[in-house]
Formats: sequence, C-alpha cells, structure tokens
Amino acid sequence: GVPVSEGSTDQLILAIDQGTRTSKAALISADGRTISGGSAAVGISSPRPGWVQQDPERIWSSVLEATAGCLASAPDAEIAGVALSTQRESVVGWQASTGAPLGPVIGWQDRRTADWCNQTINDQDRQLVRARTGLPVDPMFSAPKMRWLLDHLPNGVSVGDVRVGTVDSWLIWRLTGGAEHLCEAGNASRTLLYDITGLDWSYDLLEIFGLPATAMPAVMASDQGFGMTSGVPLVPDKTPILAVLADSHAALYGHGCTDVGSAKATYGTGSSVMAPVAELSTSEARVPTTLAWVIDKSPTYALEGNILSSGATLAWAADLLTDGRVADLVALAETVPDSGGATLVPAFSGLGAPHWDREAHALISGMSPSTTRAHIARSAVDSIAHQICDIVDVIQERSVPLRLFRADGGATSSALVVQTQADLLGREVQVGEVAEVSALGAAKLAWRALGNGAAWPTDSSGRIYRP
Repeated sequence: GVPVSEGSTDQLILAIDQGTRTSKAALISADGRTISGGSAAVGISSPRPGWVQQDPERIWSSVLEATAGCLASAPDAEIAGVALSTQRESVVGWQASTGAPLGPVIGWQDRRTADWCNQTINDQDRQLVRARTGLPVDPMFSAPKMRWLLDHLPNGVSVGDVRVGTVDSWLIWRLTGGAEHLCEAGNASRTLLYDITGLDWSYDLLEIFGLPATAMPAVMASDQGFGMTSGVPLVPDKTPILAVLADSHAALYGHGCTDVGSAKATYGTGSSVMAPVAELSTSEARVPTTLAWVIDKSPTYALEGNILSSGATLAWAADLLTDGRVADLVALAETVPDSGGATLVPAFSGLGAPHWDREAHALISGMSPSTTRAHIARSAVDSIAHQICDIVDVIQERSVPLRLFRADGGATSSALVVQTQADLLGREVQVGEVAEVSALGAAKLAWRALGNGAAWPTDSSGRIYRP
C-alpha cells in the first residue's frame, strides 16, 4: 500500500470505487491526500456474443478485499465515513427476503436487449424517454436490462420480493446489512427511468419498460446520506455512508470540472467525455444530457459522450500484437511516427456517441504491403483519441469552447496516448496527479458533506501535454 503519512490517526474517508474490472478502496484525508489504497480484480464473462455479465457476490467480495488491503496499511485509521463511486448502467437484481442475487450483474456493455429495444419501444415512447431522461433508448442503459432480469426470474420468486438497482444500490444494500434500498441521483439518471427535471422516477417510464415501482430503490441526492454500515468486516458498525457518485461523474467532480467551459475524459474500459452545461436540453441525440449530481438539493447537468471501447481496444490489440501487455503495445506503437495510413474503427460492440450505431462492426482499413504490427498498434492508440475528438466537437458546438480539458484513467499513464490526444484536439490536455480520480471525487464530496471542503486543493493537474 501507499505509505502512511504522519498524522494519519486523524479521521479519514474510506472511498470505495467499484469499476468494471477492478474494485478499489482508498483512505483519503480532509486535505485530499491518499493515505493508503487497496484493489481487487472483479472478473467479467461473455457467455454468448453480445452478453457481458459479472457475479454480484464477486463484486461485493472484491469490495471487501480492496477495503481490507487498504486498511491493512493503516490499521489505526479512524473512518469518519464511507464514500462510493460505482460503475453506472450495470444492473443487479436480488431477493428482498434473503438478499440472494436473482441472476448475474448485466454489464453496461451488454447488448442482449438490443432486439427488444428495437422491436418493443415505439417512436412515441422513445420521444418520451428522451424528453424525460435526455437519453436515447439503447441497450447500454439500465431499464431494458432490468426488464430482462424480471423476465428471467428463478422459479418461485414473487415480483413483490424482487429488488433491482444499479451497482450503487447493491453495494448500499450490502453495506447497510439490507437496511437501505437506495440509489444516487446521477446513477438513477442513467437508467432511462428517472426524470432529470422532476428529480424522481417517472411512472410513465416505469410503465413503458414494464417495471414495478416496488422493486426500485428510493433516489437520493448525491450528498444526502445513504444509511449506516452494518456487519461490514473491518468497518465499525454505524459508520455513515456520506456520499455516492457514479464513477464518471465522480471523476468530473474530483477534477474540479464543475463549471461550464471545463471538461474531462476518463479513459477506462470504455471512455466518458463529460462537460457541465448551463442549461438543460434533451433534444440532442448525438451527445446526450445527463444529470451529473445533485448537491445541496441543486442539480448540475452535463453533456456526456460514451465511447464503448477504449482501454478495451488497447487490450484487444495487445493480445493480438504483443504478449498481452498494454505497455508493450504502446512501446510497439512508439516505434513508428504514425499509423502509415492504417485506420482502426474499434466498433467491437457497435459505436457509442456521437454515432450511436450498435450495428457497426470493428474494422481495419488503409493497409498496404508496408503496414507493420507497429502501424496497427499505432492505429489502436489513434482510435481512442479520434473517438474523443468526435465528442468534443459536438460538445463545443452545443455549449461553449472548452478552456479546460482534464484526463484520467489507466490509459493516461501512457505519454503517447495523451500526446496523441492533445495533437488531435489541438489543445492542452492536463492529466491528474492521481490516475484514478473517481475515488477522490467521491471522498471530496463526503468531506464536503461533513462541512470540511475548504482545505481541498482545487488543481488536480499533474502533467500537461500541449499540441
């Protein structure tokens, strides 16, 4: 773990970041220092083409493992509260009476409901979904996955005993020993069921997707408090869960990109480009509006474009071209000045924003006899940056020119990736000192909820890349 700083017996926030492939935990001080950290792999499976799922119990045990690893190097830490940052549109169902999962976690990349979305939801209902949520009907979002879980309940489970939610709901349920069935507003806004102006579930939308209100969690503001811990190993009972944010939103908050004209890109398995906006408009299809957070009962809206395959593209190319290590793939890409005309379109599960073409297929074009493995590697790196430029173009067209652009996530450890991004954007890109900003953002909001946000550094930029 990270070495324990002097004075670490002071109160700390336990920030848990539950991501697609990894659960992480960090102890974060009131002035924004990370005192210790832990992580655990989650595991992900694809039992059929287009299906992406995880084990709900493994998600929970990975959180406990990450927490144990984090607390092992700071055994005397006094935990003031818990902050949560979570993967977003993925869906969990469980029995209220037993807490037992009703099936796998259906991942945000999962496409099993694509045909259902196309065939079942009529144009009028699609327009209503967009008007209320800002989002298109797409298999990435939660409601169709919830419908699928209800259509595939184990024998003998009554609908009245069913609880469904996003990953934050599942973790809050487990952290509170089954006492609380809650969801944070930003996560709720990704379900296709939440009215982002009325700030609650829309009964019209629940009806469109055939979902019972009894199964849904209560929606809370991001800093409203989410109950107390109960029966969590190594964490004292009655520790308050102070703040919850969706991971992409938490990164935006952690970067300090809270004003119009600022934006961040998170390079994960997929990528998210997000920028706060002054006013809510749900008419734009290419880069949808989302609810970033509700703090002090006041909503902040943002434009967000989701890219389905960025880190996953590098992992695929690394398996194909090198020994499977992304670092070796990037090193190979660095041996050539450009891609030599080769272009990779990483539509491995279709294309997300701003194209929204789930029928698109991945392809490599522009090859010649002189194309080498290094050129293909370089085209994989370029493909991530090009996708982000597509989204930035739309954000600037709809809002204001960006004066601040910050980046985080695993791929930002590669100078080539970020320099390529700066060159193609034609603007400065700042990379945070901390690669994983989501946990930091959730902790920052938790400290603010405790009335201790003043000492937090406002500038998270570590490295600056100029075109």
